[in-house]
Amino acid sequence: MEWVNRLLSWADNDQKSLPLHDQPDRTDWGRVWPFVLMHVFCFAALWVGYSAVAIAVAIALYLVRMFAITAFFHRYFAHKSFSTSRPVQFIFAIIGTAATQRGPLWWAGHHRQHHTASDTPADPHSPLHGFWHSHCGWFLGTRHFRTPTQRIKDFTQYRELVWLDRFDVLVPILLCIILWCVGEALANYLPQLHTSGLQLVIWGYFISTVVLLHSTLAVNSLAHRIGSQRYQTTDDSRNNWWLALITLGEGWHNNHHHYAGSARQGFFWWEIDISYYLLRVMEKLGLVWDLRAVPHHKKWAHKPDRLATLTVKASSR
Repeated sequence: MEWVNRLLSWADNDQKSLPLHDQPDRTDWGRVWPFVLMHVFCFAALWVGYSAVAIAVAIALYLVRMFAITAFFHRYFAHKSFSTSRPVQFIFAIIGTAATQRGPLWWAGHHRQHHTASDTPADPHSPLHGFWHSHCGWFLGTRHFRTPTQRIKDFTQYRELVWLDRFDVLVPILLCIILWCVGEALANYLPQLHTSGLQLVIWGYFISTVVLLHSTLAVNSLAHRIGSQRYQTTDDSRNNWWLALITLGEGWHNNHHHYAGSARQGFFWWEIDISYYLLRVMEKLGLVWDLRAVPHHKKWAHKPDRLATLTVKASSR
């Protein structure tokens, strides 16, 4: 089992040393190159080709992992906008970690810091620091490598989450192994599908993950620059309908910064929020509960007259 110990040592975030230098915000090139190679491997699709199975797997893994990020990493771990059981919590923590955006405690802890100091110098990924920094440069540096455990103490009590956060890189590796095995099995037993292990890895992991990663990161960068502002907040958060579509509802970012505690980010019926719809389905199945709604005084804060009318109607009942 020596190879297992070596793998765990390499994957152990607690054992990784940070470069020694005088600039804490300096880019850590040891983590940049894997990030770059992930993009380069996408071009291997020109070699392995494509198939209906590979594209379907890529789309399915994009949607499932995006939901785990938006509904659980964001709305649950970062904002506790609903409740769930410990097993469901762990299952979606694993699925979200497969998106290669670090572990749930690291993700949620830094996001809480973002809301505490949104669009100020203390914000980890504000566009004030430049587009590159807000989009991906912030997590490729040394300052934000460690999990801010002081901001996520409510979940550090779960040992399985702490372990997962510590060895987060093992989950994407396991996903690639599963994809390769499934692809090889299909190639052997169903050759008419024209797929292979390597093809499923390239499409199901690398291409799907890169698109998923940049879609999620665009909420940090583009959703603070492009879109409309319904509510007056202390930051530059904006609502962006097309970003909401590709992120299953995260594009209603001005809504979210106006009232971050809601399980629903599309406050109005015409604001498509797929993650919320799926949470409602899970609620019907008894997998989640106590979905926090948007209070009327928050929802209608931009229209005082409408809010006053609703208040009068409510008091007359």
